[in-house]
Amino acid sequence: MAATLGKARSLALVTVAYVVAVAVAAVWLIWGVHTGRLWLDTLIADVLATLVVFVFSRAYGNSSFYDAYWSVVPPVMLWYWWSQSGVQQLRCWLISLVVVLWAIRLTANWLYSFPGLHHEDWRYPMFRERAGRWEFIVDLVTIHLIPTLLVFAGMLPAYVAVTRPGADIGWLTAVATVVGLAAVALELAADVQMHRFVATKAAGEAMDRGLWAWSRHPNYFGEFSFWVSLALFGVATAPADAWWLSLGALGMLGMFLGGSIPMMETRSLERRPEYQAVIDRVSRFVPRPPRRA
Repeated sequence: MAATLGKARSLALVTVAYVVAVAVAAVWLIWGVHTGRLWLDTLIADVLATLVVFVFSRAYGNSSFYDAYWSVVPPVMLWYWWSQSGVQQLRCWLISLVVVLWAIRLTANWLYSFPGLHHEDWRYPMFRERAGRWEFIVDLVTIHLIPTLLVFAGMLPAYVAVTRPGADIGWLTAVATVVGLAAVALELAADVQMHRFVATKAAGEAMDRGLWAWSRHPNYFGEFSFWVSLALFGVATAPADAWWLSLGALGMLGMFLGGSIPMMETRSLERRPEYQAVIDRVSRFVPRPPRRA
């Protein structure tokens, strides 16, 4: 069914899916059986919204319905938490600024790159094919629920920052703001450089210019840095909880280093053997000057 959809109609369908998902989440938060814990009520609502997106993914045979959910939901959750807490601190405005700019950047990059629902992220069919008869479970859990839970864990420091009254560690909040804004700027620059490269590249050419000459995955490094900034906001508000406020960012790091990057690099080597020269010369993750050939 998705094979016949153009970009405009595809975006309309994705928008409908997200509106329905948020509406279901809102119904739960307003009329559902509350647990007495704001974060847990929100987690249940988040999972329910994810299940709605999953239904659309299955109905149209394309799990890329979920792709933008990663960046659309966090600011909605943040604003909801803040509205329920009544906390009025400078850190609430600063973390909101960082999260909103991050969401705009990531969603805009998705919109720019999204060709329509005739296209699906190449990893999803691979996951389902490898799962065999368990493909339904893999689609639900691996492609939809695990990313939702990972993002929710990464947002928990933001929950602490906007729901706990009282002062924070001012200098650490300032560091968190700088790290967050720098992360968004790094990702934006990496996106622009990659889009320009893709528009003019020769067949088989591998990207090794600009930020991509210092890191093979500067976008992932910027994304990880964003989640680190949220962790710092949380630690600045509740230093005694630093050990668990860091778990979301560590989970992101594990996903990038243990999953996303290895899959991307294996695929790049299969399609462009010249990419091995980039691997030999350019840092895998943390930006640094390239090694001499």
